[in-house]
Amino acid sequence: MKTYKYKVQGIDYEVEILNVEGKIANVNVNGIPFEIEMQKPINAAKHPELAATKRTASASAAPVAPVAPAAIPVQPVAAPAPAAAPAGTGNYVKAPLPGTINAINVKVGDTVAVGDVVIILEAMKMQNNIESEYAGTVTSINVSQGDSVMEGAVMLTIG
Repeated sequence: MKTYKYKVQGIDYEVEILNVEGKIANVNVNGIPFEIEMQKPINAAKHPELAATKRTASASAAPVAPVAPAAIPVQPVAAPAPAAAPAGTGNYVKAPLPGTINAINVKVGDTVAVGDVVIILEAMKMQNNIESEYAGTVTSINVSQGDSVMEGAVMLTIG
């Protein structure tokens, strides 16, 4: 396994290559697993350490050769985060780190106080209580339970 760090549009990504077979690579991006298709297969004769990674899907000490940045489709990685301007007016509650929405404790129209737990976000096998930094009424919810979000994604709006 080999880990690479990329910055795309100001957002840091940590990409861990688990294994490569032909044009398909299994990777973890910021701890979230993805199966990606590369534009062309990696030549195993040119990169024997990849062939070893392919044969042993478990963790190995052999480093994996760098994959050309063009071969890793970066846009689909950011796709789980809402790209459009969030609906609703008011203050945004943003994801402090990438993760998966485990619970949404409010609905549109609910009144919240500062410190109320509005969302539970799982990141790196930890449950994170996302507390409201604002008092007001929930005007929009931009995520659903089970959604993957990237750091900075607007999860809900409090007006």
